[in-house]
Amino acid sequence: MLRKDFLWGAATAANQVEGGYAEGGKGLSCADMLSSGTKERPREITPLKTEEGLYYPNRTASDFYHHYKEDIALMAEMGLKAYRMSIAWTRIYPNGEEETPNEEGLRFYDDVFDELHRHGIEPIVTMSHYEMPINLVNKYNGWSDRRVIDLFVKYARTLLTHFGGKVKYWLTFNEINCGCLPLGNYMSLGIVNKGTRSFLKQVDIPELRYQALHHQMVASAKVVKLAHELNKDYKIGCMIALMPVYPLTSHPLDVLKYQKQWQDINYYCGDVMVRGSYGSYAPRLWQELGIKLDITAEDQKILKEGTVDFYSLSYYQTNCVAHDDDHSMIGGNLLSGVANPYLKSSEWGWQIDPDGLRFTLNELYGRYEIPLMIVENGLGAKDILEKDGSIHDDYRIAYLKAHIEAMIKASDDGVDIIGYTPWSAIDIISASTGEMAKRYGFIYVDSDDLGKGTFKRYRKDSFYWYKKIIVNNGKE
Repeated sequence: MLRKDFLWGAATAANQVEGGYAEGGKGLSCADMLSSGTKERPREITPLKTEEGLYYPNRTASDFYHHYKEDIALMAEMGLKAYRMSIAWTRIYPNGEEETPNEEGLRFYDDVFDELHRHGIEPIVTMSHYEMPINLVNKYNGWSDRRVIDLFVKYARTLLTHFGGKVKYWLTFNEINCGCLPLGNYMSLGIVNKGTRSFLKQVDIPELRYQALHHQMVASAKVVKLAHELNKDYKIGCMIALMPVYPLTSHPLDVLKYQKQWQDINYYCGDVMVRGSYGSYAPRLWQELGIKLDITAEDQKILKEGTVDFYSLSYYQTNCVAHDDDHSMIGGNLLSGVANPYLKSSEWGWQIDPDGLRFTLNELYGRYEIPLMIVENGLGAKDILEKDGSIHDDYRIAYLKAHIEAMIKASDDGVDIIGYTPWSAIDIISASTGEMAKRYGFIYVDSDDLGKGTFKRYRKDSFYWYKKIIVNNGKE
């Protein structure tokens, strides 16, 4: 049984929903310089200039910037108790280095938070969700430069002081462990190594990437400590992209590989952010990669003092691992893996595994013993807008129903789960492909992959279904 004050909600990210990229004093972010793509054609990274012939979908997105009152009213109609959103760093500090914040940007989010509270919706705010100022990308090569730590802390201090009475729940970085993968270079860490163009095939320097990730975790710990000093009521969480795997067989080498992947990808950042230090396996990983990190005594002290209050995660699917390479592979959120013969897949090739969510929640709570929040979980699909304005997304309902049931079973297992904000509240630009066609929302946005359409909002069947789930707190 879920707690009575359970935070039923839904989620979006500023770079995927807001649009208005050149309005209100906003600066360009790394997301604004990422072209559109498809499942077959990767997005392109163009950090230095806007290139003719390329479309940049995050600049328009779902146009929440101009529709936020309408969108929040729809969220309230759906019965949301919480809205997990993010603040665009470049709306507050357009280049990341200004002495004072952009007042227009602060005013916009004041208006958003006021509108949410007017409808009784609790904001859960991510400080940085894949939208680093492009100036910091080009000037410092992103988080690879230690000087970016203080720039982020200044930005976070502005948020924590200005929005003090309006936001209680904060997440520092979205899916911070994306930095454990080469894909995370640009999107998560703002790193562009020489020769990088394809989003899916970035030039990778592991030592630089892991050093940048260390800088992010030091920045996060500093912000957690600062938040607790500023306001004892603040609840600060980490956000980890869970990429769970199973051993394909009971072969001991498959089991060892499964254990290693959980350590190297799922636990690497969580152990630092919850426990305050790198796990015992981290030196083994660094040695395997042939890297040596600059971790100072002061860094270690900061990491120990800045541990989070709760653990949030994204969960979409599971994969398998095997010690040999003679297996068919399948895609996933950030990471591919060996296909599981017992699971079905979405049209984007992601395996659907609600039981894996129950397993994952039990594993995490057993390891960390702090409250958990599922802040992303959903199904990307091609929805059809009928002539009468209806969208029959029974496949999304089936996916969410099975995962909510698994979440409730995990709660019955003894896991302390405080909230669930599926991805996404309304249709957004896909982070991996830049498409609008890969839709996740409860609310349909009339826009295509090139940002053409009326941007009118339509309620999907899942909108009405989720409303009933919230009303009865998941009992039916």
